[in-house]
Amino acid sequence: MSEIDKLEAGEWFNFGAPEIAYRKLRAATLAQEFNAIPENQPERQEAKAREILGAAGKNLVIHSQFNFDNGKNIYVGDNFLANYNLTVLDVGEVHIGNNVWIGPNTDIYTVNHPLTAAGRHKRLAKVEPVTIGNDVWIGGKVTITPGVTMGDNVVVAAGAVVTKDVPDNSLVAGVPAKVIRTLTE
Repeated sequence: MSEIDKLEAGEWFNFGAPEIAYRKLRAATLAQEFNAIPENQPERQEAKAREILGAAGKNLVIHSQFNFDNGKNIYVGDNFLANYNLTVLDVGEVHIGNNVWIGPNTDIYTVNHPLTAAGRHKRLAKVEPVTIGNDVWIGGKVTITPGVTMGDNVVVAAGAVVTKDVPDNSLVAGVPAKVIRTLTE
């Protein structure tokens, strides 16, 4: 089984393997190209973002700096807005719904490493997808960890570290993030 096969099967894989390293190098090149586009050229930014992403709906806005591990594993819906300094470690898939706003300096991770030194010496990693529902607002400096599923109509307070699934209609905050209250219209 190749390292890519292991990755896609959700098993431990060697992130230093040539086929994995190639994906990251390709992504780094695309990120540099995207981040070199001036902010006063949003049409060029959108076109480059569409080249990077696996899929994107209408009304796509991503500001620079935008960093990612693959790009093609990121799928966003309509009316997507990402403020400055978004990092998506999309070794695994990231699915983001419609009408999602992401604040500045936010990180979304799909990859994790072993807790053992021996596993880290072997350069092992494992992916778990991240899913973000519709009508979600993620505040600035939020971290979303591997395997998290966020429901619809969720607000994540600035600075939160989301380590567990978030139900629909929730305001979450803190480190680790916890449901503060249910949202109603």
